[in-house]
Amino acid sequence: MTEATDKARVEKTTRDGRRARTVVLRPMAPIVPQANVSGTALIVVIAIMSFLCCMTLGSVFMVQDTAKAWQGQISREITIQVMPQDGVDMETTLEAVRTSVLSFSGVSSARIIDRASTARLLEPWLGDDFNMDELPVPRLVVVTVDEGSPPDTSALREALAISAPQATLDDHRAWTGRLVAMARTTILVGVGILALMLSTTMLTVIFATRGAMAGNRHIIEVLHFVGAESGFIASQFQTRFLMIGLKGASVGGALAASVFLLLGVWQNASMATPLNDQATALFGRFQLGDGGYFGIVAVIALIAAMTTLTTRLTVIRTIEEIDRERANPSMAELE
Repeated sequence: MTEATDKARVEKTTRDGRRARTVVLRPMAPIVPQANVSGTALIVVIAIMSFLCCMTLGSVFMVQDTAKAWQGQISREITIQVMPQDGVDMETTLEAVRTSVLSFSGVSSARIIDRASTARLLEPWLGDDFNMDELPVPRLVVVTVDEGSPPDTSALREALAISAPQATLDDHRAWTGRLVAMARTTILVGVGILALMLSTTMLTVIFATRGAMAGNRHIIEVLHFVGAESGFIASQFQTRFLMIGLKGASVGGALAASVFLLLGVWQNASMATPLNDQATALFGRFQLGDGGYFGIVAVIALIAAMTTLTTRLTVIRTIEEIDRERANPSMAELE
């Protein structure tokens, strides 16, 4: 907040007849003394709430991007699972399946998942020391289709039944639809949690403002009844709390952005690992993009503006309560 005068003493010399007189102007104390406002504690609280809000917002963006990726995969890829069979060479069967599907119009490519990639997919459940030859582990062929003119899946199934009876085609529509619905529900829940945390931050500011006013009530009453308007008194409080809100929200937002950046660095540095594969499949890429970081900046600005507006409204309402108590002293005594 602003000081009425500098802390340095200002001396002014005037002439009164034959005698010179020196008048010392003392620095005026601020209306809202910094010591009376729990600035550090409030900054920490706002920083924590801002961090949680930004993390929730970033998670919503990530889930939304993952849901879009799932929807895109429905139209781009289908999977063919080939079960092992006694007396049948798996590699020959996989090549036959790949050749068969590539003969259909609308199929862009077909990729056989090799043994190393299959083992990485199974490591989280079977560990890294299992032998694939001792278990009936199925192999996969990932088929990329043309989104504009996809192939006839019924015809593909009929062709696979002839060339490789142990192969089954899965277009992922059933379970991917459920995952997309779950992602949309998660987004709605995240937005609700974000609204609750913003409301909690607002209530925290209200209580902090009332606490600051309680310690300065006598000053406010004197200023108010000697002619200071409510808007002027409120501006002194809101300036102080604006800085508190900006500091806390900036710290929380910067920490949240740092967490997402570190997660992105970890994901890029641990490519082709079981943990990374599972995390990417479930959460997608830990990258917010321009929209996510713009959302964090928007949350910081929103919390700072909300802090300022809430403080102003609280101060004005408290001054109105003082006016009502003065107008009705008997009711004040009863309270």
